[in-house]
Amino acid sequence: MQFGIALPTAADSWKMAKRAEELGFSHAWFYDTQMLSADCFVAMGAAAIHTSTIRLGTGVAIPSNRIAPVTANALATLNSLAPGRIDFGVGTGFTGRRAMGFGAMKQRDMEIHIDQVMALLRDETIDFEMEGKHRKIRFLNPELGLINTRDPVALHISAFGPRSRGLTAKLGAGWINFVSGVEVGNRDLKEMQTAWAQAGRPLSTLPACAFALGCVLAEGEAADSDRAMAQAGPRAAVMLHRAADQVLSGLPVVGGMPAAWDAAMAGYIEVARTFEPKDAPWLMNHRGHLMFVKPEERPFVTADLIRATTFTATGAEIVKRIKALGAAGYTQFTIQLIPGQERAIDDWARIMKAVG
Repeated sequence: MQFGIALPTAADSWKMAKRAEELGFSHAWFYDTQMLSADCFVAMGAAAIHTSTIRLGTGVAIPSNRIAPVTANALATLNSLAPGRIDFGVGTGFTGRRAMGFGAMKQRDMEIHIDQVMALLRDETIDFEMEGKHRKIRFLNPELGLINTRDPVALHISAFGPRSRGLTAKLGAGWINFVSGVEVGNRDLKEMQTAWAQAGRPLSTLPACAFALGCVLAEGEAADSDRAMAQAGPRAAVMLHRAADQVLSGLPVVGGMPAAWDAAMAGYIEVARTFEPKDAPWLMNHRGHLMFVKPEERPFVTADLIRATTFTATGAEIVKRIKALGAAGYTQFTIQLIPGQERAIDDWARIMKAVG
């Protein structure tokens, strides 16, 4: 099983990518969340220069935020710096769009974007629409070596619903799934495997990546210790953000939560109703999203919620859980690192070695 790291992108994320490579991680994924973190393509360029074996991917790019020629050009440029090591991860945009008050983009628009980007990377001519006009475009002089369209760029799709999983299977792309635990993660995998098989693809060829947050606890350490709260709490807080989005912005809840957490969600929603400005609650609601726990949400991010939504446990228990994911068919486990908690990579390197 491969292991990767995911990063809320910083200008100097190359340092973590380099460290991950030294420790034996196979992938480094860079978040594309413009209002929350740094530009993923700039950071990946620096990482490409400072590494030699680790794969570098967008985790994930949001088509509405860049036109297809720009995305294709960025990927082809990175492919010159790290030939054959670039992954194009793409999705309809949960974090990056909700941080601006928008829901997910239409899947059909994402599919068009993917088709155009991948065609341009194959040096094909595409029909591109901009400002209400259609034009044929292609890379005009790739032979000059300013970009690299020779080595393949691998496609991965973040897919949580049946339609997006169907698209993943149709395109034969890698699958990215954010997992909270083994039971739900493996249930999602079975649904993805069904879509893959229905597309006529052997299950052995499905690249399935499980993204997670968590904290490797010392014996006797509480799941809401200061360290666990910093490393895993931001994932638990995402559940609160989703609930507030539904009530305050009319955006749908993605994935849902068990009824056991209704009280926590309701409590946070009442706090969120006080967020200013009133006409833009997302500015406060998504502050710190997947990076830190805000004081306003701390009372609702309990040890139980952290355990239910993250891989927070002792090392032995985490190894057991990851092996269960691998046995079910996941081919990669990726752990997100929190800004200021980068030292956790050493804990996860030990987990990686124990999983084998």
